[in-house]
Formats: sequence, C-alpha cells, structure tokens
Amino acid sequence: MTSPKGAILQRDGKRYAVVTRMPAGIVTPDDLEKIAEIGRKYAVPVIKITSGQRFALTGIEKKDVAAVFRELGPLAHPESAPCVKFVHACLGTEMCRYGVQDSIALARALEEKFYNQDFPAKVKIGVSGCQRCCGESRVRDLGLMGTNKGWSVFFGGNAGRTPRIADLIAGDL
Repeated sequence: MTSPKGAILQRDGKRYAVVTRMPAGIVTPDDLEKIAEIGRKYAVPVIKITSGQRFALTGIEKKDVAAVFRELGPLAHPESAPCVKFVHACLGTEMCRYGVQDSIALARALEEKFYNQDFPAKVKIGVSGCQRCCGESRVRDLGLMGTNKGWSVFFGGNAGRTPRIADLIAGDL
C-alpha cells in the first residue's frame, strides 16, 4: 500500500498524520482556528504539539490526506527526503526577560534559508536567545545560543536514544 505523498503512516498501518510548518514555533490565532476547523471537518482525533514546535494532525483517513494538505495551504509541511525537519526557537528578546539575542528572527531566517532543501540526513536546529538554552540548542544537530557578545554555534547534539551535548564550534559571532 502506497502512502499519500508527504503524510506519515501511523502505527495502526491505516491512518496518517500531517505535520504543519510553523517557522520558529510562531502561530497566529487565525492559523489555530484554521487547524481546529480542519481537525473538526476531517474528524481528526488528536492534534499533537510536537517537540519541534509544530502541530501533527493524527489519525487522518487516507482518502482525506490530500484535502487536508490542500486546506492547510502554506501551513502544510509534507514530510520529504532528509531535510531540515524544524528550527526550534525559544522566546528570545521579544518575549523573555533573559533573552540577549533575537532567537525568533534568526530561527525564521534559518527556516527560510533551508526550506525544501535536501540533506544527506534529517537535520534539527535549535536557537536559544540566551545561555539558559530553552531552544535546546545544545541537543540539536546544529545549535545557536545567544550571548552578550553575539552567537555561539554548536554541532553534533542529540536528544535521542544516546543523548549527546553538542560541541562548541565557534563563539561570539
């Protein structure tokens, strides 16, 4: 059985998930209403907020997947070849008193730069506006952490089965 393009086959082998695209984890009230409306229309049993600051509409019937993608429009994020799966960002200087660098703007710029590009493996990026690391920048493949002098860049982190703190590659950029 072939899966609908861009959908994720669920564990039951019958239903699918569609994941949204939420650059830097930012969502508007209109986006939320649209997602909820689609969820109700297609009897989506669960909408899960993912660790990558996206929404996964789960339990979608195969016959409805194309319509869900179409109705989500630019909010849809078809799963594809290995790529940048998401850019996780903390609240940064816009909303957090500890933020020293604008993590939201940087995360959005990175999302735009790498959107729809293929990579040899999936890549997860974390952007933290300060050293408290709320954007999980030290446990992502690529991480950027704000300091009073600029950005520190980390590489090789992993929060998976074998957790690994990323290596600092450059600081005060």
